[in-house]
Amino acid sequence: MKIIPLFWVSNIRDALAFYTKVLDFELKYPEAPLEDWGVELVNGDAELQLSSTDGTPGITVNVYVDDVDRLFALYKKRGLDTSNSSGVHHSPISQTWERREYYVEDADGNTLRFSAPL
Repeated sequence: MKIIPLFWVSNIRDALAFYTKVLDFELKYPEAPLEDWGVELVNGDAELQLSSTDGTPGITVNVYVDDVDRLFALYKKRGLDTSNSSGVHHSPISQTWERREYYVEDADGNTLRFSAPL
């Protein structure tokens, strides 16, 4: 079984730019025409879909990585907005549940929770 989250976005082209230019995702099918109804993205073993058709923003997905601090620094250098009021959006935090995490939100309120074991 494999689960691939579907994020609703208000503008497919803006969302695609954010996920590919800041967060290292790539089009799963780069030869396919870009459609507003949806695209599939990959980053290593991680996959997600973006769609601008009927949907509700606000999904959270766990993204397990090896080095959250390195990725956070890289994404911030690329323009990641860390102004959210939550501390876990400002920088990686060591959580009481033995994970080091930070959260990234796209413009539509979808959240990726980057996490690695302590």
